[in-house]
Amino acid sequence: MTERKQLPHLVFGGELKELGSVEFKDLSQLDIVGVYPDYASAVAAWRGKAQMTVDNAMMRYFVVHLHRLLDPDTDTAGGH
Repeated sequence: MTERKQLPHLVFGGELKELGSVEFKDLSQLDIVGVYPDYASAVAAWRGKAQMTVDNAMMRYFVVHLHRLLDPDTDTAGGH
């Protein structure tokens, strides 16, 4: 059995200062959803949080490809 390479992804979000910006209103209030072992898991978590806050136009959640920050030469087959 071949073990899959870890490709950690961070999901987090918070309230923005203004629409169209990625500057947060209060960094101390960021919602750190978690770190996930692959892109698909991270997107599922992101989608759940985004749907829970759909009524607040200022709230945004993001998926950060931690594996790209940790190892810029990471194989990104599949675009993730």
